[in-house]
Amino acid sequence: MLVYPNAKINLGLHVTGRRPDGYHDIETVFYPIPLMDALEVKEISGDTRFRQTGAPLDCSSEDNLVMRALRLVETHHALPAMDIHLLKHIPSGAGLGGGSSDAAFMVRLLNEKFQLGMSASLMRQMVSQLGADCAFFIENSPMLATGIGNQLSPIDISLSGWTLLLVKPNIHVSTREAYAGITPRQPERSLSEILNLPVEQWQGSLHNDFEDSIFVAHPEIAAIRDRLLDLGAVYAAMSGSGSAVFGLLRAPIEHAEEKFADCFVRQRHL
Repeated sequence: MLVYPNAKINLGLHVTGRRPDGYHDIETVFYPIPLMDALEVKEISGDTRFRQTGAPLDCSSEDNLVMRALRLVETHHALPAMDIHLLKHIPSGAGLGGGSSDAAFMVRLLNEKFQLGMSASLMRQMVSQLGADCAFFIENSPMLATGIGNQLSPIDISLSGWTLLLVKPNIHVSTREAYAGITPRQPERSLSEILNLPVEQWQGSLHNDFEDSIFVAHPEIAAIRDRLLDLGAVYAAMSGSGSAVFGLLRAPIEHAEEKFADCFVRQRHL
């Protein structure tokens, strides 16, 4: 069985408070985008084996979120041996949720392939143990996320017809680094209110709180945001805790890869 775990972008991100357990409360909108990995699972005899190709990952096979998802499901269901192949296209350390998507799609795949009968609610609860944004990829539709990113509410928003230009420099921003520069605050306006505005009015109103410190620590990322705006993006921002930056444009840019040397660049019609 073959599935295609997709990435997400964050439309705005407010860090609203620090919790007693050390985590932070946030407000953001997760939006799925057509940048995908490929995950294939075949039933075999013998022992389960896993291989990962494509973009490199700095973790062991057992630490990969696909295998962690498998082990989690195995605590509730007896499963046969499998040959698992993950082809990575979504870059890591980018704020695009690639690993979380892989984990959620693995749980969804196992549920369908082996007819496990798990509800969407149960799968969300299960994958939340692997990462705060994993649950989003179970339904995989635009969601307003609060709490630590695991409290999800559907939101009526569509970027259909826009062109997404995604740029990720060769910079890894860890979640720890991103939160170290944050001073939690309550926003003046909610994301729901801001996102009701036309996309053309988002710039300057729809803000990612991580940008304030990350742009100082990594001015190359800020320069990409500014370059996207210079190239005609109506809105440009960092996704999540970075380091990927995306721009929304009315039309594709020719030879976009040439305009961002040494960066991962993808252009998609939404």
